Amino acid sequence: MSTSELTVDLDAVARNTRLLAERATGELMAVVKADGFGHGAVDVARTALANGATRLGVTSLAEAVSLREAGIAAPVLSWLNPVDADFATAARLRVDVAVPSLEHLSAVSVAAGRTATRLRVHLHVDAGMARDGAEPSAWAALCRAARRGEQYGRIEVAGVMGHLGCADDPADPCNARARTRFAWALEVARSTGLRPRQRHLAATAATLTDPRSHHTMSRVGAGLVGIDPSRTTPLAPAMTLTAPLVQVRRVRAGTPVGYGHAHRTSRTTYLGLVPLGYADGLPRVASGRAEVLVGGVRRPLVGRISMDQAVVDLGADGVPGVGPGAPVTVFGPGGAGEPTVAEWAAWSGTIEHELVTGIGARVPRRVLAARRLPELAGCSA
Repeated sequence: MSTSELTVDLDAVARNTRLLAERATGELMAVVKADGFGHGAVDVARTALANGATRLGVTSLAEAVSLREAGIAAPVLSWLNPVDADFATAARLRVDVAVPSLEHLSAVSVAAGRTATRLRVHLHVDAGMARDGAEPSAWAALCRAARRGEQYGRIEVAGVMGHLGCADDPADPCNARARTRFAWALEVARSTGLRPRQRHLAATAATLTDPRSHHTMSRVGAGLVGIDPSRTTPLAPAMTLTAPLVQVRRVRAGTPVGYGHAHRTSRTTYLGLVPLGYADGLPRVASGRAEVLVGGVRRPLVGRISMDQAVVDLGADGVPGVGPGAPVTVFGPGGAGEPTVAEWAAWSGTIEHELVTGIGARVPRRVLAARRLPELAGCSA
């Protein structure tokens, strides 16, 4: 092994998609934002569409354009754009856009008028997170204005969407309040004459645990790549990070390791140098807690994780057969005893999503195709 490598297993994505499609009571939107949660947006999108997803979701229009440029014709929704975004391109490429405010609706209508194209929109209501989406006091006005936009032929209100803030804990009363607010938002929309065909509130956790939030469609991103925020359903992790040992040395007890001498060896031991650091996505905060798999044995990382490197304590006798060039598994599915992304997240005090989206661009990627990946023919809206 001569270089670090990030391996993406699309077969795992395929299996996860099929499971999630079975759990969803309506359509399944595959969310491939942030480069498919760090797994490759185009690869994850194609795999998901071939295994039960019918639509794609992204945040920015730039992400949607990348999917279209890759030849993906399935319906795509983009839901996080500034008011001055290039909505004319969205119209041209038949990309649906979310509308969280009257200002966004006006910008979308102007773009539709300039392109003589009816733009499909999903009105976005804040279901209780004080984040994206229209606040309740502005919702009725937004719905009335959107209905006028339909009558003028500028837009089609294809959907209404919201987001659950506490779905990772199915018992949290926050979820019931969000469902109630979303139901109210749908009633308001209908009272203004809107008839949105897509109604979506649930993401991965709620898709797995709360059928009451499914409506006509569920939006799933993290679950596609093996992350279940609710910790209720075994999914298949799709990412493995490996690197070779660059150097192995024997040191005496009391040897300081790394910046600030944050660690000193307690005995004579062997230390191995791993050419990965926080610039590659290993959280510095995991220093002193993280482990890796070397020669089939878990060994601790010691000292501070640096920008480009980390040190593993191989033990007083070393690991049999392990020397420079030996492979180190930083994380993977866990089946061979290697740490998982979930463990790294716990060591870092964060969530798995941050780990998988944070692997640096200088780590080479290798993609393992799904065992059966039919050629994408595209999906109709």
